[in-house]
Amino acid sequence: MQPGGAASVASSADVRPSVTTRAAADLGERLAAAWGSWGPTMTRNARRVAFVSDRHGTPEVFVQDVVVDGEVPEPVRIALSDDPVIRVSWSSDGEWLAVAIATDGGVKQQVWVVRPDGTDAAQIAGSRYQHAELGPWSRSGHRVVITLPSTEADQPARSYLVDPVSGDRDDLAVGELIHILDLSVEERLVVLSDGQRGQEFVVVVDRLTDESHALFADDPDGSADIAFLRPSPASETSPLVAYVATEAGLPRRGLVAQPVGPHGWRGTPRRIIERADAELEYLDADDAGRTLLLVWNVDGRSELDLINTHDASRTPVPDLPGYVVTDPVLSRDGRSVLLAVEGPTRPRELWRLDTNALTWSRVTDVPALPDVPLVEPTLERFAARDGLELTGWLYRAVEPAASSADADGVTQDVPPGPRAALVHLHGGPESQERPTFSPQHQALAAAGVTVFAPNIRGSSGYGHEFVHADDLALRWNALADVVDCARFLVTNGYAERSRVAVEGRSYGGYATLASLAFTPDVFAAGVAVCGMSDFATFYRDTEPWIASAAATKYGHPVDDEALLAALSPMRAIDDVTAPLLVVHGELDTNVPVGEAHQVVAALRERSHDVEYLELAGEGHEYRRASSRALLVRRMVEFVAARLG
Repeated sequence: MQPGGAASVASSADVRPSVTTRAAADLGERLAAAWGSWGPTMTRNARRVAFVSDRHGTPEVFVQDVVVDGEVPEPVRIALSDDPVIRVSWSSDGEWLAVAIATDGGVKQQVWVVRPDGTDAAQIAGSRYQHAELGPWSRSGHRVVITLPSTEADQPARSYLVDPVSGDRDDLAVGELIHILDLSVEERLVVLSDGQRGQEFVVVVDRLTDESHALFADDPDGSADIAFLRPSPASETSPLVAYVATEAGLPRRGLVAQPVGPHGWRGTPRRIIERADAELEYLDADDAGRTLLLVWNVDGRSELDLINTHDASRTPVPDLPGYVVTDPVLSRDGRSVLLAVEGPTRPRELWRLDTNALTWSRVTDVPALPDVPLVEPTLERFAARDGLELTGWLYRAVEPAASSADADGVTQDVPPGPRAALVHLHGGPESQERPTFSPQHQALAAAGVTVFAPNIRGSSGYGHEFVHADDLALRWNALADVVDCARFLVTNGYAERSRVAVEGRSYGGYATLASLAFTPDVFAAGVAVCGMSDFATFYRDTEPWIASAAATKYGHPVDDEALLAALSPMRAIDDVTAPLLVVHGELDTNVPVGEAHQVVAALRERSHDVEYLELAGEGHEYRRASSRALLVRRMVEFVAARLG
């Protein structure tokens, strides 16, 4: 059987899973089916919420009332398509929902509009051949922004204002890699970001004069991709202030206020708040610009602040009901916040914050979880070989019981066995490992495998220098960090040297393949999920806008051809000695599925111990619960069998 079939391929080592392994895989499947809720968006009066939930196995749109005291109401599903929902946004006038949907479950997206009661649904942008990005609604709520990236190299992206009733489009902006962040009330000023990965900058476009101006007159080193306009506080002389979450000129991302006006007028930017121990991750404001909501990333955990722009007071929000916050939204009157929150032992759920009383109330529920203890990870710190401090979340293996029953009900002893561990590498690389709900980590720990999920250099959350410490040729240092993670596990007694595996997805999948190919004596097994295997074929086959944005991070496919060839695992694929499980989505056009096919084919040519799992109907993200359950079972069984 050639690589590419949607069915999994039998293992070359026919090992019957142990009782512990089967129980752990079962646990992983049940946790993968534990649905969550995320991406809230509110009506103007904050009494109703629309959000995304996979409670029926695939992400869909739901609408419900926000009940502060009393039973959580049953949400109403808005049926649009069989494809997974990515995002939903409520129009300012409350008349429409705009919904981003993954076309066929893949990377390209469609944009739909629908009434909150589910009527008048219409697709307004996107197809199998054209990706469409959902942007903000106008402040009136009468039109929504969509952006169409280029389908050809060296062609610009184009943004439009779309009328949800007629479908008419008005030109809004043109640029290489633009994303529309905000519109002024009268739709004259457009705030957009542009630029390649790690070098994003913010521009204000004056539609009346057809002029664009960089938000900061002196453009310092750094990036920004969150910015919006609000009325100025009384202390300002300008009509508007642009609030920007940026690392420009700062060691870590903080909040900067830039007074702006028509005809390119700029005041003096002011640093509102920055922290030496945290990065500003989310930012929102009420319509009046009086209250700002800030979400900080502190070593992967979230902290919230409320800032009054009129008196510059700062109020930390206490008693956050979980470790990690995503998708926070402040109501238009500033009186409440809706957000998704999760932790290692509980899936994403929606909560409401009363910004005056600073009290919390639950908006959505989560399903009942298996009645077994789940692992609370600890944050570990250690030094890489060059002295750079690295961190990682450690999920210690669950010690097996003294005895257990096999499939026939016969009780058997379960020896403790050798200590085994797995290094999990997140994607990005400008992402971050955080204490979120991970069925995979929990199932592996239950199988007796300690999981160490590090933030190697290039990860976000630790400042400008750290996130750029793996750019271009510095990638060799990031790959050395992976080896140092294995050393950390062995040195501290979490694993025997011959019982350490490496696994990752997307960029982490690439780093897994690179680690096995370039340092074959370090890891006993590997699992590469949707990872790049050859930069030349990646750049050739990926989406044009993805390739264009990636050059600053990985290297230019022409100018840096020699470096990219040296960093590609395929050039040393014959050096791989560890057993390998390769996983990829059938419809992935971010990291195209050919990246997996060529690895598997090369290893099979020399009868290597390689398994391949292709997930039907999935793109780069595995959004269906059934796909995630299949993946976690195969991973647990593979890793447990190979580590012994």
